[in-house]
Amino acid sequence: MKQIVYIMSKGELKRKANTLYLEGEEESRYIPINDIKELYIIGEVNITKKALELCTKHQVIVHFYNFYEYYTGSYYPREHYNSGYMILNQAAHYLDENKRKVLAQKFIEGSAKNILKVLQYYYSRGKDVLKIKEKIEVLLETLEPRLEIEQMMAIEGKIRETYYSAFDIILENKDFSFDKRTKRLPQNRLNSLISFGNTLMYNCVLSEIYNTHLDPRIGYLHSTNNRRFTLNLDVAEIFKPVLVDRVIFSLISNKC
Repeated sequence: MKQIVYIMSKGELKRKANTLYLEGEEESRYIPINDIKELYIIGEVNITKKALELCTKHQVIVHFYNFYEYYTGSYYPREHYNSGYMILNQAAHYLDENKRKVLAQKFIEGSAKNILKVLQYYYSRGKDVLKIKEKIEVLLETLEPRLEIEQMMAIEGKIRETYYSAFDIILENKDFSFDKRTKRLPQNRLNSLISFGNTLMYNCVLSEIYNTHLDPRIGYLHSTNNRRFTLNLDVAEIFKPVLVDRVIFSLISNKC
């Protein structure tokens, strides 16, 4: 099974002996190209043109982060799955307001339902989050296909804001207090963990989309505009509560 490889150290990533070779300041090692699903370069690494060509040949996506572990971009090899029919249908569903609304609503519902599952899990373990859970259930009932996308996103924002109010209750850790959601730049440790985890989630979904005929540039909840990718942002909303937030809660609770 192919693996996700994280490079945290400094060095140069090059092509050597028909595979990838990381030449580092402290150690050097081969990274078998046939075993890689995607690369996350978080350390200060220079990458050669030949290494990128090898990644293209093996359909390996490379995600780059800067010195402060902030996502800067992805090397997205040319699509190896190309379907004009699929792209036309994706675009048609975006341009048809009613079809787009249905999809946008599904993304928000999927996210909200997973948020409720997270809250139910912690409520069953003695955390006082029942009122927060009930408030989100009421907000979810207001979500309807007749609403405009902007109105749907406003409801999603209220759901997320209400959900975030449970973080301090769940964690009970003054070193990782939430206060409020801040993104650029995150204003405390917990916000930094959330931003970093969400970015990993976006990139993970982007890599999975690459293995389909879908075009990641056409999203439905997040408007398709000058941003490079939007569909991965839509899909990631569903999984963030259970794959990012739960991991963060576990890491902090277990003092990892």
